[in-house]
Order: sequence, then structure tokens, then C-alpha cells
Amino acid sequence: MSKDKSDDMRPEYRREDLGTGVRGKYFERRMKPIQIGLIGFGTVGSGVVRLLTEQQEVLARRLGSPLILKKVADLDLDRPRPVALPADLLTTRAEDILDDPEIDIVVELIGGTDAARDYVMRAIAQGKHVVTANKALLAHHGNDLLAAAAAAGVEVAFEASVCGGIPIILALRQGLAANRVQELFGILNGTANYILTQMTQSGASYAQALSEAQAQGFAEADPTLDVEGIDTAHKLAILMSLAYGAQLDLESIAVEGISRLNPLDLQFAGEFGYCLKLLAITRDDGHRVEARVHPTLVPRDHMLANVNGAMNAVYLTGDAVGPILLYGQGAGMMPTASAVVSDLIDLARNLKHGVPGRVPALGWESALSTRRLIKPINDLVTNYYLRFSALDRPGVLSQVSGILGKHNISIAAVIQKGRELAATVPIVMITYEAREADARQAMAEIDQLPIVSPPTVFYRIEDPHLHAAHI
Repeated sequence: MSKDKSDDMRPEYRREDLGTGVRGKYFERRMKPIQIGLIGFGTVGSGVVRLLTEQQEVLARRLGSPLILKKVADLDLDRPRPVALPADLLTTRAEDILDDPEIDIVVELIGGTDAARDYVMRAIAQGKHVVTANKALLAHHGNDLLAAAAAAGVEVAFEASVCGGIPIILALRQGLAANRVQELFGILNGTANYILTQMTQSGASYAQALSEAQAQGFAEADPTLDVEGIDTAHKLAILMSLAYGAQLDLESIAVEGISRLNPLDLQFAGEFGYCLKLLAITRDDGHRVEARVHPTLVPRDHMLANVNGAMNAVYLTGDAVGPILLYGQGAGMMPTASAVVSDLIDLARNLKHGVPGRVPALGWESALSTRRLIKPINDLVTNYYLRFSALDRPGVLSQVSGILGKHNISIAAVIQKGRELAATVPIVMITYEAREADARQAMAEIDQLPIVSPPTVFYRIEDPHLHAAHI
């Protein structure tokens, strides 16, 4: 009886049983352990170590080869961590990983851009594959890093850089490859979303909500990157490059944060049937793409309106698949570690089969040589929420609406609440679609009126129902 070919796939099938021919080398490569070096043993690094050690048997069964954590580098090896490692696996020198010829994949989890860029470039130059969760590094230096990796025949994987445990990178690189992404809205920062949820649900001020976020561990002592939209812009740059098959372009993204929000505007937004979210928005009109991050009013019946607390979500529309929502934890030790280890498995599979670079880093063969034209924010056409502080006198509304009309802005709804003479009262409007440049010119003119106390407060609205009603 002839030997069943499936016997060749058994884990106990040894190198010496295969001989030295092509067939033997193929199976030797497939069964070879994959050696990993980790730079950065902080929160996420600890999660990665936990998964690689506690799930070692499961991961080996999935992959068909063991994933071996050979060395972990961190400047501070004495601080308490939720997982412990033998001393001989630890080092304070990243060079012990970068210069080790046996290490196949380097995981970079130190954050920042300068040292991280140097480590990733050195790993690439040494012929090592890289996994990173560093969105700032990719947003600022991704084009150079990915080009260097392609030239060296190695891969840079970055699933954990956007939305933690949500597999949005995988979805854009492969799952939605048959689609042209028409639009994408993202709640990409859990800190900002937690603050907005607190302000909306409890009426807290921005300062109160931020303090609560810091007390709960959702916000850093210095929350600037999160609350001013910078972190969200980093992530949007990555998603746009995947969606459109183009170079990363951080500088073209218009960015506004939430630190100047007034709870009064969240209250009025609710009266109009909206809630306010910090959104990353991109939309392709076939010629130019929108690229913006700012507080945005969305209808309360929209799926994104119910993404609360520190959760993340991406809502996108493909021309074939239609609208889809990916939702989950966008940060934290284990969700982010899950994404890092998924990249390790993906790279290890490519290594085992001798096909590194099987899927281009950005999902498009032409991405690193392609640029997309970004629409300037002044050319944006959308709906607006406007709040004016005006003296409570007859004719105020007609003066304001007259200036808006002169600038081609039509009013869809108004709330005017009178209080007492000689005091300013809020006039709140929702407009039909208007050009951003026209809206800004109108607001500047209205702010010059002696009956108005500047500045006018405005927020953009994403409401397909309002657009349809105007048509």
C-alpha cells in the first residue's frame, strides 16, 4: 500500500525524513519556527507577550509552526508588568534584536516617530519584516518606510495602527478589494468619543468630561493629540491610502478638535435630532477626495450615533458591497495586541510559503507611486449648524437670514429662544447644503453686525435625509 501524501504534513515529520531535494527544503521552510523580536514592553507589548506565551499552542496549530519570542527590548526593565519573562529574554538594547540574524520579524511598539523610524529602517535594512502599531510613524514617514521595505523584499504590517482590535486594515487591503470606496466616516479616537458621550448624556462641561476620562484611564495627562483631532488625522491618512491606493498624505487633511465645545450646542443639536461626534471623513467624487477631521452632527438614527464611550467604529460605503459598519474596541492592551499578533501570523504564513509581499502593504501595486488630489476645505459642500448670540430685538432674524441668503445659503430649520431685552439670546439654524467658503464669508459678515456678539459657532452636518429633502 502506498503511503498517504497527507502524512507529509504531520508536525512530527522531520527534516531528515525529507532528504535534501526541493521537496525537503519546501517542508523544512514550512515547519521552521518563526523568531520574533519585540521592541517596547509597555502596555501593548505586555499584551503581545501574553498572547504569544499563553496562546502559544493555539497559534502554532493555526500557523503550523511555532512563533518564538526570542528577545524583548525596553529601556526600563524594572517597572511592574502584568506578565513576566525570563531575564535572558530581556534587554535594554534594541540592537540585540536588530542585529540578530535569527530574528525574522521585529515588532515596534515604542511609539513616537524619531527612534521608531530609525529602528524600523534598520530592521528593513537587515532583511527583517516589521509589525508596528505606530500610526504617527506611518502618517509622517509611511511612504518612505513602505518604499524601503518593498525595495528590500520585506513587509511592514500595521493592523494595530488604526482602531485597535477592529480589522479595518485587513478589510480595506483584501476584504473590500472588489470595491471602490465611495465614502468613509470614522470614530477613530476613544478618548474624544468618551468625552463627547459624557457631555451628551450627562450635560457635563468639556473640562468635567475630560477630567472623568482621565480618572477612568481613557485620556492622557496631556490629551492634546486626542482632543485636537491629531491622532484621528494620523489614522485617517492611513485609511485613505488603503481606500484609494495612493501615498499617505497627512498634510492635506483639515483638522479641528473638540476642546472648545459648549454643552449648549450639544443640547440644541439634540433638539434638531442630531448628536455630535468627532469624525474622520473622506469621500471620493471621482476627481478629488475630501479629507477632514472635525466635530460633526449626525442624525440620531445613524449607526454612528450609537457608538458611545471609548468605542471606535468605521462606517463606509463601497460601490458593490454598499454600506457596512465595523465596530469594537479601538485601544487597550489586549485588543491592540490581538491586531499585532494577527499581523505576526500573516507575515509568518508568507515567510513559510516563501511569498513575502504577496499583498502590497497598501493593498494596491501602484499606491506608492500614486497621489490623489485633495479637495480644499473651502470647496466643501455640506449642511451647517450655526449658532448666533444676538440681542433679543425685532428684525434680528431677518437681518441674519438676509446675509445668509446673499451668500447662497438656505435655512432648513431655526430655533430662536427669547429671554429679555438688552441680553443676547441664541439663534440656532440648520442650513441646506452650502459651500464652505460661502458659509465662512456669511458668518464673518454676520459677526460684524452690532446686534451680534461674535464669534458665530458652526458645525458641519452629515445628514443624507436633509440633502434628499432639499433636492
